[in-house]
Amino acid sequence: MRKAVVLLSGGLDSTTALYWAKRRGFSPIALCVRYGQRHERELLAARAVAKTAGVPCFEVDLVLPWLKVSSLLDKTQSLPDLPLGKIGRGGVPSTYVPGRNTIFLALGVSLADAVGARAVVLGANALDYSGYPDCRPDYLAAFGKVARLGTKSGRIEVLAPLSKLDKEEIVRLAGRLGAPLRLTWSCYRGGARPCGRCDSCKLRAKGFLRAGLGDPAL
Repeated sequence: MRKAVVLLSGGLDSTTALYWAKRRGFSPIALCVRYGQRHERELLAARAVAKTAGVPCFEVDLVLPWLKVSSLLDKTQSLPDLPLGKIGRGGVPSTYVPGRNTIFLALGVSLADAVGARAVVLGANALDYSGYPDCRPDYLAAFGKVARLGTKSGRIEVLAPLSKLDKEEIVRLAGRLGAPLRLTWSCYRGGARPCGRCDSCKLRAKGFLRAGLGDPAL
């Protein structure tokens, strides 16, 4: 089986991407990154998802102090609480982490090159999202070229199977793939239960509502 490194955050999108890779015949290796997030809840979810999927999971710790300009790391900043219709329409939000996908993809490509994987898979999508510039298809295509030019094998692909799907379509795909969404965590705030107010919670709720399904993680 072809190996693939899957960037796994423990959320809806990355978990769906992991199970997509399994269905496509890849032998996945999960990569989880602790980069100073407000909470550990998503990392616990990522471990649970990887264990349930039966895939190995590498965990990486990053200490990059400048990332604290993001409200996802700096607890003194308020997280956005926008009406659903305005999410992704008011410019880049405070939850944007500078260069996060660039950093994560670089780590993923490095791991892929080291273990002989043919792909790096991530759950980025550019329809129902918060407006992050590093989720756009043209960015991902450009990084795919970097992966081919800058590695020993020269054959590593960057695959973003959810890039053109909205949250409803992602929820439906996850169901078809048998992804364990009950284990996933999407909330920016952490805590015992999702807050229901942050961008991520609202977009997730929209997806399940439009799919006509209940969220098994609630």
